[in-house]
Amino acid sequence: MTAIDWIIVVLYSICVIGIGYVIGKKQKNQADYYIASQKASAWLTGLSLAANQVSAISLIGVPAFIAIKHNGGLTWLQYELALPLSMMFLILFVVPAFRSYQGFSIYEWLEKRFGKHTRVILALVFLLSRSLATGVAIVATSYVVSVLIGIDVYISIISISLISLLYTSIGGILADIYTDVMQLAVLLFSTVLFCGIIIYGIDGHTSFTIDYHRIKIFNYASFGIQDGNTFSLAPMLCGGFFLYISYYGFDQSQAQRFLSCENTDAAQKAIIINTIVRFVIVMLYSFLGILLLLLLSVDNTLRSLLTNQQPDMLIPTFIKHYIPAGLKGVVISGILAASMSSMDSAINSLSAITYNDALKIAYEKVESIHDKTKLLLSRLLTVFWGVITTLFAIIFAGSSETVVELVNKIGSLLYGPICAVFIIGMLTRKKIHQLAVTGGFATGILVNVYIWLFLPSVSWMWWNATGFFAAVLLPFIFSFFTDSEYISDSGYTGKTLPKNTWFKAIVLVIWFMAIIGFFMIIEKVFE
Repeated sequence: MTAIDWIIVVLYSICVIGIGYVIGKKQKNQADYYIASQKASAWLTGLSLAANQVSAISLIGVPAFIAIKHNGGLTWLQYELALPLSMMFLILFVVPAFRSYQGFSIYEWLEKRFGKHTRVILALVFLLSRSLATGVAIVATSYVVSVLIGIDVYISIISISLISLLYTSIGGILADIYTDVMQLAVLLFSTVLFCGIIIYGIDGHTSFTIDYHRIKIFNYASFGIQDGNTFSLAPMLCGGFFLYISYYGFDQSQAQRFLSCENTDAAQKAIIINTIVRFVIVMLYSFLGILLLLLLSVDNTLRSLLTNQQPDMLIPTFIKHYIPAGLKGVVISGILAASMSSMDSAINSLSAITYNDALKIAYEKVESIHDKTKLLLSRLLTVFWGVITTLFAIIFAGSSETVVELVNKIGSLLYGPICAVFIIGMLTRKKIHQLAVTGGFATGILVNVYIWLFLPSVSWMWWNATGFFAAVLLPFIFSFFTDSEYISDSGYTGKTLPKNTWFKAIVLVIWFMAIIGFFMIIEKVFE
């Protein structure tokens, strides 16, 4: 790193902290801090959602999976087929249900539908799972920064966490949204820069020795049940459907963003914007992976540098040895941006749930304190979770698995059962006892744990589906054999939908079909 690189990184860090400070000065209460007083626009929210998904995990993991990971390649793109279908479900059912009540915690909605115990259990599961996943996201960036700057990975973890913590604890969700959009722009510029440098490096070469199986997208031959093949169409489409519904709709770190929108229509538009922008970015990452695959086939130096290295070291090694001085600062800022966009939303939502679904329940008097005191308490809780996620990152720093798989495995164990609880509440009218609901939730988790421990031939992507159906079974049986009364409203009703809701759903169906056609064309070209 040259002096100019350091200056760029420092100025970028000061800029994002400054944004948090400016926004934080205008905040007066928790509604400002946690949901931007529901004034966020559709475009800002949609781009922020996309920025959360193009984190350092994606930038490091996806190109590495495509270029050098064992059994890797463009099969990763099958994962994207599930996104439009799950987003259509969110637009039709999830967003209208959550927007039908005033609050900044989706788990508070569960209490209105089932009871306090359901709310508390799901909130605690979120606190644990999201903090663990955030620790993994921090590790992904720390790998890169430690290699590029030449510092210990643990020092890198602490430094990155500190920057994120400063602007998020001060500025809240609105600072997260604004900085996410800025971070997205920096990250995209960095990725395009990578592609340009590689294209320049391979210019003139006419013969490439590559494994063309890595260019194949669809894998119909395996179902991921008897061979553990995760990256085949069936588990990625079916499991991905439930994973995406649960992550975008029933994970507070993402749902809190569409709760911050101006209205239901804006929240639905934000989801569509996220769907399209995310796909474009994933395709850019995949293009980068293909270019690296070509570069590795003609560049002996890069291959030798990666000897005995983990796959996730591909991007850090490329940056260190191939990005010219003066541009490394921009690239490292992009890597920092990617990590911060993952961490900021997580610790803000962890703070929101800790206050709303733990402190407020345990100590009812906390609601009587002054708004400024509540705001200060919210910021202190954000600092607390920033420290916790940093500690998890330090623990995960020695993991041997590729980061992009590790973070998804953490979620896949729980996403299906979580999804089941919310969907039962939204799409049924019977008054189901919360013991049946929480019992079904526990059953879903136990089924997934059993599959994990005793059925290793089953792909972990299937856990999202098996956990969902196992968690639905017990409440369904209870509902079938009991003569429970019907509730008047589960939070969703077609009458509350904006007039153009079905049009938005159709747009996503067309988008889904267009993606399939585009992937088929890519495969045909490389046959």
